[in-house]
Amino acid sequence: MDTTAMAEANDAETTVAVVNGPEDGPVNWDAVQWATVEKDVRRLRQRIFAASQAGDLKRVRNLQKLMLRCRANMLMSVRRVTEVNAGRKTAGVDGKVAVCAQDKAELADWVQHQAAPWSPQPVKRVYVPKKNGRRRPLGIPVIADRALQAAAVNALEPEWEARFEPRSYGFRPGRGCHDAIKAIHEVGKGRNAKRLWVLDADLEAAFDRLSHDHIYASLGSFPARGLVWRWLKAGVVEDDWFTPTDEGTPQGGVISPVLMNVALHGMETAAGVRYLRLGSDAAHVAAGSPVVVRYADDLLALCHSREQAEQVKARLASWLAPRGLVFNEAKTQITHLDQGVDFLGFSIRRYRGKLLTKPSKDALRRIRKRLSTEMRALRGANSDGVIRTLNPIIAGWAAFYRIGVSSRAFQALDHHVWRLTYKWSRLAHPNKSRRWVVNRHFGMFNPARRDRWVFGSRTTGYYLRKFAWTKIVRHQLVTGTASPDDPSLTEYWARRRRRSKPPVATAILRLARAQDGRCPVCRGLLLHADREPQSPQEWEQWLSVIRKALRKHAISAMPRKGRPDDRAAIRLIHAHCHRRITNNGGETGQLHACEP
Repeated sequence: MDTTAMAEANDAETTVAVVNGPEDGPVNWDAVQWATVEKDVRRLRQRIFAASQAGDLKRVRNLQKLMLRCRANMLMSVRRVTEVNAGRKTAGVDGKVAVCAQDKAELADWVQHQAAPWSPQPVKRVYVPKKNGRRRPLGIPVIADRALQAAAVNALEPEWEARFEPRSYGFRPGRGCHDAIKAIHEVGKGRNAKRLWVLDADLEAAFDRLSHDHIYASLGSFPARGLVWRWLKAGVVEDDWFTPTDEGTPQGGVISPVLMNVALHGMETAAGVRYLRLGSDAAHVAAGSPVVVRYADDLLALCHSREQAEQVKARLASWLAPRGLVFNEAKTQITHLDQGVDFLGFSIRRYRGKLLTKPSKDALRRIRKRLSTEMRALRGANSDGVIRTLNPIIAGWAAFYRIGVSSRAFQALDHHVWRLTYKWSRLAHPNKSRRWVVNRHFGMFNPARRDRWVFGSRTTGYYLRKFAWTKIVRHQLVTGTASPDDPSLTEYWARRRRRSKPPVATAILRLARAQDGRCPVCRGLLLHADREPQSPQEWEQWLSVIRKALRKHAISAMPRKGRPDDRAAIRLIHAHCHRRITNNGGETGQLHACEP
């Protein structure tokens, strides 16, 4: 190795040491080695999980204190709230966000070294529409509180991951909505299924009514429990009016979902669920016992008879009372699987002894209404605008419902979209004939599909995708109490990630797998890390983010230095990494053909 190369290597080692080591120097955000940071945090989470699983509470608390002052945890927490979370550009009551690299570095330094005397700020109240026409209140903490909450989650969550019940799927790493639907399907499928009576229960305003005293008592001697208590009591600001909070945890807070799961832990035991075998590899329920599947504050209890379902409801009602929670009687019902039940946007019903899981009628009605509304708003736009607006909606909805019996629903929605696009085309060219309009806007735009009724643009070649192009995928249920924080299940989760195929372009998926899913410049993950999106809207947002973050300009071919005649290697990199390389004249972080 020549002198120049040795000097560059020494500089690189120094940079990594400053960023990821124990030194107290300022952080160079663009030089952070995210693979090393993620590895440090993951290893510490696994140690907390193992100590909690072994019942060594003293070791758990010592490791949690270490996590709360760990520099890698602070960097990961700041990155989560400033780059990963959907509300990263939404300010709290102080009007501050962290967008540029310097702001993120300063925030990480503040969280690690200057946050000790911090007094949490009130959350900002905003409202989002619900599917029933009402509005859901959200509480947006300030960016500093969000970063501190993310750091606290990494310390608190692995302790409880070792305790949580096997059929709790909401807001947990490695688990999601599709696991809850699959768990219900496994219980109710087959002609000889026994648990056919269903208690479909919903907790009324669960996040807003959680008892602060119960949460605080459940945390025990958690090192940051005092800070959690101050977050709960921070209050709400709505229209410049401050209101104190005596109960509940704000939806929109980073730590709120974890606190909800902590508060509702033990629901299966309270409902009378008994396990013959319980572990990370399986969860076998005893004969005669009900099965409770919970996703956040929505739950389904599958029982042998209507009487058993009534008993489960009575038990849970008395168990929920000390937690400040009650059932929403308007949404809580007891029914039979032959009549069907709607859960998390899916309709689950037995037809002549066969259980089918399909998109619910309400979900189909909502997507039709949204598509129609979007097309009315796009009158006057060009075909590229229509395609740009509808493609994420179609892809996101299809990605969420691809685990069910959705082929007919996809075909019906494709027909609905065809009617909308044909009407839009006719209105865009009122003086042209039908044949001219069809030839102008419809054709075989997708070379992989022999379909001449694809809506597209003759100018750019872009085309509108169809719901039916999304393949039906049978979801693989997570086993037993398995958690990504369990160090003994590393191979299981690696195998599970390899089997999953996110609905992205084949070329992007092939390159991402060849690179082990990481950007070769920053070594950060290219696609989602913790969990898949949990709703059609989240899928839509995720696909839009991927399209922006991994566009064509982010695929860079850079030949090896000194070998201009070498064949350039194509690599998939983050858009922000590409911009950083371009802004630095191609010197910093340049990727050569010989690199992995």
